[in-house]
Amino acid sequence: QLQAFGGGLVQAGGSLRLSCAASDRTVSNNGMAWFRQTPGKDREFVAGVDWNGGTTSYGDAVKGRFTVSRQKAQSTMYLQMNNLKPEDTAVYYCAAAPIGSAYVPRMQYEFRYWGQGTHVTVSS
Repeated sequence: QLQAFGGGLVQAGGSLRLSCAASDRTVSNNGMAWFRQTPGKDREFVAGVDWNGGTTSYGDAVKGRFTVSRQKAQSTMYLQMNNLKPEDTAVYYCAAAPIGSAYVPRMQYEFRYWGQGTHVTVSS
């Protein structure tokens, strides 16, 4: 139901923009978020946005470098990643939580829908 794309290989200091598209409008009133995962580690919250796009939240590791946004009408979420670092290398997943309020979900158990992941590799 969710599809993430836009990953790739980029040099440190570069930028990428990830997109997450929903196959239908089921998630249009959901809070949405990006997580990332590296081998051997649990998924880490990266950034999230509330159902209406008015409230955002970021993980400490990406504050000031990443920006999350959404086009509610199209149930699409974006993650603009600037000043990328090698430690940003991971598989990035988008997720949607059935929470229709000005609250940004951050915990994995809050999310009902998950995308398949897109790889981001940052070379030093």
